[in-house]
Amino acid sequence: MKSSKAPAPRRPPPHISRWGWRRRVLVAGLMSCSLLAAVTVAVVIGIYSQMAKKYDLTQLGRMPERTMVIDAQGELLGRMHGENRIVVPFNQISPDFIKALLAREDSRFYQHSGIDYIGVARAFVRNIKDRRVVQGASTITMQLARNSYPDLNDRSFHRKLLEMMLARRIEKMWSKDQILEHYVNRIFFGTGLYGIQRASQVYFGKPASQLTLSESAMIAGIIRSPVRFSPFRNFEGATKERDDVLKRMLQTKVITKEEELAARYADVVLRAQPLFQSQGDYALDAVKRDLDRLLEVHEIEDGGMLVYTTLSKELQTTAETAVEKRLSAVEKLPGYKHPTKAAFDPTFDGTQELTSTPYLQGALMVMDNATGGILALVGGRDYRQSKYNRATLGQRQIGSTVKPFVYAAAVASGFLPGSFIDDAPLRSGEIEGSDPGWNPQNSDGKFIGQQTLMTGLVQSRNTMTIRVGNFAGLDRVLGLLGNAGIGEHAKRTPQVFIGNLGGNPKELASAFSIFPNEGVRRRPFLIDRITDKAGNILYSTGVIEVEVTTPGVAHIMRRILGQVMDKGTAASVRSQHGFKEIGGGKTGTTNDYKDAWFAGYTDRVTCGVWVGLDKPQTIIEEGYGSKLAIPIWADVMKKAVELGYIPPGPRTEPPLTKVALCRLSSQLASPVCQASGTAYEDELPYELVPQNFCNAHQGRVAQPPSGYGRPRASGPGLFDRIRGWFQ
Repeated sequence: MKSSKAPAPRRPPPHISRWGWRRRVLVAGLMSCSLLAAVTVAVVIGIYSQMAKKYDLTQLGRMPERTMVIDAQGELLGRMHGENRIVVPFNQISPDFIKALLAREDSRFYQHSGIDYIGVARAFVRNIKDRRVVQGASTITMQLARNSYPDLNDRSFHRKLLEMMLARRIEKMWSKDQILEHYVNRIFFGTGLYGIQRASQVYFGKPASQLTLSESAMIAGIIRSPVRFSPFRNFEGATKERDDVLKRMLQTKVITKEEELAARYADVVLRAQPLFQSQGDYALDAVKRDLDRLLEVHEIEDGGMLVYTTLSKELQTTAETAVEKRLSAVEKLPGYKHPTKAAFDPTFDGTQELTSTPYLQGALMVMDNATGGILALVGGRDYRQSKYNRATLGQRQIGSTVKPFVYAAAVASGFLPGSFIDDAPLRSGEIEGSDPGWNPQNSDGKFIGQQTLMTGLVQSRNTMTIRVGNFAGLDRVLGLLGNAGIGEHAKRTPQVFIGNLGGNPKELASAFSIFPNEGVRRRPFLIDRITDKAGNILYSTGVIEVEVTTPGVAHIMRRILGQVMDKGTAASVRSQHGFKEIGGGKTGTTNDYKDAWFAGYTDRVTCGVWVGLDKPQTIIEEGYGSKLAIPIWADVMKKAVELGYIPPGPRTEPPLTKVALCRLSSQLASPVCQASGTAYEDELPYELVPQNFCNAHQGRVAQPPSGYGRPRASGPGLFDRIRGWFQ
C-alpha cells in the first residue's frame, strides 16, 4: 500500500534565495536613506528658515537714493550722496519692461512661491550634463534677497540655501507686484546707475514709464552683466542681448511675432543724459560740506532727502558765466603774461588733482541781506580742474576793501564825514605800533593835504586811512572787523588799516552786508531746510544775527560808500557798466596788483568778488579792482535786479537832524569855527550828534574828540562767542 504522505515543498535555488534577501535589504536601505534624506532636508530647511528670520524684510524697501538739491525757486540743482537711484512705484514702469524682465530672468514668477522647482531641476540637469555651472536657478525673489543684504553676495551653497528660505519669507510678506517694484528699483544697471528710472533717464533720456519694447528689452538684457553690456561701452553687445530677450519673449508668448520683428529692427537711440544734474559744482560742493556737518553719517549715506537751498539757479549760472567771460577777456589784454585757460584746457586729461591752476582765477559770493541766504557761489573757473573753493576757503589779502570798516570804527568813535584828515606823508612815530621805516604811499603817488573823512574813503587815500585808523584805535578797528567776520587771524599791526589781512569773497560779502542791514550781520548759509521724501523736516535753518555797529554808523557809511560807487574808485560801475540800482561798495587792490577785489551791495543783496592767480603774482600792470573785479560784479548784480532781488520799497532812514559842525574837532560848531571858516552843516542820526561845542581850535588837525579815551584791549565779545555759528 502506497504512502499518502504529502510531497515536501520545493526550496528555491540558493541564488534566488540570496537575491530576495538582498532585495529586502536594498529596499530597507533605500527607505532608510530616503527617511534620512527627508529628515536631513527637514532639518536643513528648519535651520535655514530660522536663520532667514533674522533678516529684517523691511530693508527691501529701504534703498539709498541720491539726495536732491533744490534751489530757492524749486529747480533741481543736482544730486549727491546715496546711490544714483530714483525710486518709482510699480505703476510708473513700462509694462513692456516688466514683460522683458520676466521673460529674461523668471518666466514663472507669478506661478512660484519664491523658489522655481522646475527651474532648479532644469538647472541641475544642465549643470550635470555640462559638468560645470552654466545655468542658475535664481528667481527674481531670490535675486532681490541677494541684492538687499550684503552678506548674501558670495557664491557658496550656504548662501544659496539661505537665499531660498529668504525668498519664501519675502513671498509671504510682499505681493508679486511689490517684489517686482523693489527689484527693479534696487538692481544695478551699469555706468553707476541703480534702478530702472535712472537707467532709463541716462540711457534713453526718458522716464521708465515711456520705455519702448526695444528699449525695454535692451535694458533687461544687460542686467546679468551690466558693466560688460552697458550700451555706452558696448552697444553691439547690448543689442545682441536685446535680441536674445526679444526671442525669449516670443517663446514665452508675451509678444507676437510681428511685435518681435518690429522691436528687433527698431532704432535704439542713446541720449547720454548726465549722470548728475548739476548747476554750479562749487556751490554743490559747499552744500555737501554743510550736510556733512549737519547730519549723521547714516542719514547722509541713506540719501533720498530733499535739500532746499537758498541758491538761485539762474543767478548761479549768470555768476559762473560772468567769471569765465570776464577773465577770458583779461587773458587777452596786452601785457597779460600768464598761461591762459584756453591754452591749459587741452593739456588737462582729467586725472590730475590740482589744488592750484596756472591761469587766472576768480571767485564770488552773493547773499540776501535780509536772511543771510547765499544766492550764488563760484569758487573758481572749472571745478573739474580744481575743486578748491576759493570763495569759501581762500585767504588772500583784501587790500582797500578793509577801509570801510576802518572808517566805520572812526565814525563810531566820534569822527564825522565832514571832519578834516591830513593827506600827507606819515611822520616818524606818528602811528602807534608801526615799524620805524613804514611809510606807505597813495596809489597815485601824490598827497593832497587836508581833506574830509568822506574824501579819504571815496578816493581811497592810504595815508588818510592810516590816520583815521590810528585815531579810532587798533583795538577798536580789529574788534569791529572780527565782529564783521573777517580778519580772524590778523596780526596786531597798523598795516591792517590798509588791507594787510586775509579774507575770501564769502567773508567779505557777509561783512559788507552790515551797511545795508543797519549795522547787523546775518550768518551766511546755503541750506534752508532738509526733508525726507515724505516731507518730514529733518533740519531747518534759523536766521542768526549780531549787531556789529549801530544803525547811525551804518547810515553814515551808506552815504560814503554810495559816493564811492557814484564818483569814487568804483565809479566805473555806473559809467561803464550801467548799474543804476542804489548801492555802495569798495574796490581793493593789493601790492603789485596781485589781488583785485570789489565788494558792494544794494538794499537787497551783497556781492563780493576776487580775481587773482592761485600763486600770488602780478596779474597785469594797473590791474585794479575797478578794472578786473567790477565787471564781474556788475554782470551778476544786474541779473539779480532783473530776477527781482530788489527791496519792496524805499528805505526808511533813521531820524536825522541838521546841525552845524566843526571840520577840525568833529564837535558842534562854535562862533570861532564860524569865523574861521571851518564850520559846515550836515544831517546826522540823533545818536551821532556831538554833545559838546568846539573849543578854540587854532587850526589844529583833528584829534580824538573831547572826552574820548582810547579803548583798551578786551576779552572775547559776543560775536567771538558765537563765531562758530557763522563759519
